[in-house]
Amino acid sequence: MKKPAILQLRHLEHKHQSLDTELGLLMSQSHLTPREYQQVRELKKRKLMAKDGIAALKQDLPQP
Repeated sequence: MKKPAILQLRHLEHKHQSLDTELGLLMSQSHLTPREYQQVRELKKRKLMAKDGIAALKQDLPQP
């Protein structure tokens, strides 16, 4: 795998973890406002997009 792909993979993994942390903080609240519900939906969508990107990059990795 080329170095830019490795950097992109690391970036997506970091982004996925950050989104997961942010989502966890929101979901830990006992009550969410309508705006926060919208934020949760958007975070989940972005997290899934990052996960799909990670999976695509890993699929291109040479198998050991």
